[in-house]
Amino acid sequence: MGLVANIRRDMRFVKGLRLLLGRIKPITMDSPDLVCDDWEEAVDKFADHIAIQDDRRSISYRELDAMANRFGHWAVSRRLKRGDTVALVMQNRAEYIAAWMGFAKVGVGTALINTNLTGHALAHCLTISNASQVVTDEDCWRKVEDARSLVDRNLMLWVLGLADEDEADERRGLDKPVRGGSSVRPARSIRSGLTNRDTALYIFTSGTTGLPKAAKITHARARTYMRAFAGATAGTDKDVTFNVLPLYHSTGGLVGIGPALLNGGRLVLRKRFSASSFWPDVKASGATLFVYIGELCRYLVNCPEAPDERSHKLRLAFGNGLRPDVWEDFQKRFAVPNIMEFYGSTEGNVSLFNFDGKAGAIGRIPGFLKKQINCKLVRFDIDTELPVRGADGLCQLAKPGEVGEAIGMIGDDTRHAFSGYADKAASEKKILRDVFVRGDRWFRTGDLMKQDSDGYIYFIDRIGDTYRWKGENVSTAEVEQRLADAPGVKEVIAYGVPVPGQEGKAGMVALVIDGRFSAKTFAEWVDQELPSYARPAFVRLIKEAETTGTFKYRKVDLVADGFDPEKVDGALYVRGGKSGYTKLTEAARAGILSGETRL
Repeated sequence: MGLVANIRRDMRFVKGLRLLLGRIKPITMDSPDLVCDDWEEAVDKFADHIAIQDDRRSISYRELDAMANRFGHWAVSRRLKRGDTVALVMQNRAEYIAAWMGFAKVGVGTALINTNLTGHALAHCLTISNASQVVTDEDCWRKVEDARSLVDRNLMLWVLGLADEDEADERRGLDKPVRGGSSVRPARSIRSGLTNRDTALYIFTSGTTGLPKAAKITHARARTYMRAFAGATAGTDKDVTFNVLPLYHSTGGLVGIGPALLNGGRLVLRKRFSASSFWPDVKASGATLFVYIGELCRYLVNCPEAPDERSHKLRLAFGNGLRPDVWEDFQKRFAVPNIMEFYGSTEGNVSLFNFDGKAGAIGRIPGFLKKQINCKLVRFDIDTELPVRGADGLCQLAKPGEVGEAIGMIGDDTRHAFSGYADKAASEKKILRDVFVRGDRWFRTGDLMKQDSDGYIYFIDRIGDTYRWKGENVSTAEVEQRLADAPGVKEVIAYGVPVPGQEGKAGMVALVIDGRFSAKTFAEWVDQELPSYARPAFVRLIKEAETTGTFKYRKVDLVADGFDPEKVDGALYVRGGKSGYTKLTEAARAGILSGETRL
């Protein structure tokens, strides 16, 4: 890259960072200005602008604030007080944001519960939220009702849109109680004494490797998410943000609403993502911004061409998880002028931004800013799943091009704070001590990355998803990326499974196939795309891939099933034979387990 191009790249990065930092600079940990104060400031500026357009109606900033005020007064009428929590289980709609914002106005926290959960998983989230009241809607209340019996305390259900005949002793309609409340803002004195250190929300991890954990989202963190993207996107009151991501996660519920609701713009909400209606909806809504999760972009790229897919007004797509193999196809095919990829975990203190649209990079740390950005990559041991320490007992920085774990220094200011989880033991597991000096503390992201000589950072894999086989480290993300375009393959999930008597884990993929599976064709693609140590030893065919609400694959059950035919429902193959992969018979499995057959 030439000198002029380098200067332009750096100027673009600095401009984006300046817009971001300018918006989050006012946030201090001990300030009494909370996330609801930011919201009220926007309402006072843009009262008559349309704030939200959902599947039901359009609602102005003034009307949405009045709705939030009614939710706040309702919480007070239920004798909820500062520090209490309400569980919110609801589809995307204006009332969702009004509810948690209204509760924040009276010092009550909100646990944002995944609407896809049922049974024990849902009961687990309700239990660890410590909520006594659940606010839900006509789409979700029955699954909450079913899970309530598994919770070891009384839960009162309040349901929007509940029919009169469905009311019961501990289940009531919420429409009338909320409508009957005052639309006047609750007195600020009700939340007097609260600061940005206090918890505004609980957002649950996706549960890709087990039951979800409740991450504490302080007012400082909620404000930072919303304000950072209100700045980084250069949003204005003329922008329209299209958001089909679930509001119970940080990308959809905070990142995806800040550019609109703090800038006087319009937020277009949809209950769920629909690939077939996506582009017509984007066009009809006049959207200028679109918040994404990477897998959502992959779904769109895999769809047949549609008449409206380029006739839109989008100026920017922003989000995380856009894979390198999808990025350029997505941007070119759909004529999206700019893509801003970012990295950040719900609970963590490491944030990275790719302001200049470098395909595949999750962010950049220019050399002249490396001391200002709270992220370091440390050398990592795949076998122990721990950072490498030198003779002095301290961690070592990864070199350019070397894979390492991303960590962020824990401090007391907004950029460095780590609030942790509701479960203190889970919080402690994320803290790395004595890293570069004795006594320092760093947040472990659990993500492996590498940085190039220009400062661009690339996501490699989640710790635990990367496994070791034949003396080499195998990235499941890379395997999935290489095999996603194999003939007949619609979806691929890669993971490692233990094999008795052999070191490391053997590679295995679960495939969703379009039509008949050709073992020979697939094996030829595998051999062409992957080195020998990364080629899957086992193949499992599945009807559909189970994902979390943010389109992340749930691998925990697949790993538990391994290559046991009694646990696997569907065809199972092992590498070998003339076709490259052959059906795994009981005799073949016995040979692998006994050590007679080496993979």
